[in-house]
Amino acid sequence: MGLTGIQIFKLLPKTNCGECGVPTCLAFAMNLAAAKAELDSCPYVSAEAKEKLSEASAPPIRQVAVGAGVRAFKIGGETVMFRHEKTFYNPTGLAALVKSDMDGGALDKKLKEWNAFQYERVGLNLRPELVALKDVNGNAAAFVAAAKKIAEESEFNLVLMTDKADVMKAAVEACAFKKPLLYAATAQNVEAMGNLAKEKSLPLAVKADSLQNLIALSDKLTAMGLKDLVLDSGARDPKQVLQDQVAIRRAPLKAGNRSLGFPTIAFPCEMAGNLDMETVLAAMLIAKYAGIVVLSDFKGESLFPLLLERLNIYTDPQRPMTVTQGIYEIGAPNENSPVCITTNFSLTYFIVSGEIEGSRVPTWLLIMDTEGLSVMTAWAAGKFSGDAVASFVKKSGIADKIAHKKLIIPGYAASISGDMEEELPGWEVIIGPRDASLIPKFLKERVK
Repeated sequence: MGLTGIQIFKLLPKTNCGECGVPTCLAFAMNLAAAKAELDSCPYVSAEAKEKLSEASAPPIRQVAVGAGVRAFKIGGETVMFRHEKTFYNPTGLAALVKSDMDGGALDKKLKEWNAFQYERVGLNLRPELVALKDVNGNAAAFVAAAKKIAEESEFNLVLMTDKADVMKAAVEACAFKKPLLYAATAQNVEAMGNLAKEKSLPLAVKADSLQNLIALSDKLTAMGLKDLVLDSGARDPKQVLQDQVAIRRAPLKAGNRSLGFPTIAFPCEMAGNLDMETVLAAMLIAKYAGIVVLSDFKGESLFPLLLERLNIYTDPQRPMTVTQGIYEIGAPNENSPVCITTNFSLTYFIVSGEIEGSRVPTWLLIMDTEGLSVMTAWAAGKFSGDAVASFVKKSGIADKIAHKKLIIPGYAASISGDMEEELPGWEVIIGPRDASLIPKFLKERVK
């Protein structure tokens, strides 16, 4: 478990040099304990202390990297049972299953179809990350060909699924550069799979038929020197899978059991007979701790809700999602176009900008930094007051882009209009609608 600030302080040089960005080593130690600083910020910490701190401060559930390049992602690294206690860090990876006997043309079609599933939401690109390739007949040549095609011709990361060490080795030789997850080491092949994963420095999934046997396999692999493991208890009954997921999360967090201190992989595709039921199970598993969820297919109607659920669960509840302060051009505005202003809360921005775009009225949209608060909350907190908004308008540079001095403010902030007009001589402050859905009608009426 993580060290306290005092425990960390004892391992620091105690020079109080301030080069880490805070005035004292004690303050730096407290920031480290609260995960608000990185150990590398201290230039004088000894190698011995760094090793001790790195090991002691490691999260109870190990963080495992899957994939390579810009599409690489991390799973695990979690420190709490419930998001409200702190936050969840690494979102669940979503995978679709491909069988090794699939025709090359059909595989090409699938990869193109799946790659098109990308959604813009609150300024983020939401998309699935993985393809799970399953060996169905022991044909090494077919398995290798499919693995190579996925690795070289798509942006998806790979889960290689076979219990045959020789088939796995052949596939790894063809696509090790992709850093695939090897699935899976079992009681029958644990040494061969472990040695292969160790030799190639690849993450390895571990599959057993019970938690006790899973612990035994995990201990055997860690004794071989492997650290990047992903766990599968082997359960396929939904109730048992949920129980195992909770037990695996609790063991390292509550009982200090490092044998189960790894992320998990789950297979709704093996637990249900249709994609609708798979989606329901996947939703449960995203909420209840799965590091990777494997579906039989990606379809927009099921994938999009899962991506949104994942976004919501893995958004830090203590840090509102924000957009950058500044001037946003919607629809190629000119010097005569209207000017609107709102806060930098992401949801506010995307709702307002979407309605403006839907109005087809070219508009300047000013986004003011209110620390991620919505209009009413920012107003109540004094962060969207008349003088603050006026000061931002002056500094924004919008006056240089327009031939008029008219500014539309949110209807819920109508009370600040008087203060703004005092701070902005010559400007006309126009009170806009309270409901964003009324923005198109409001703008169209103003440009008649």
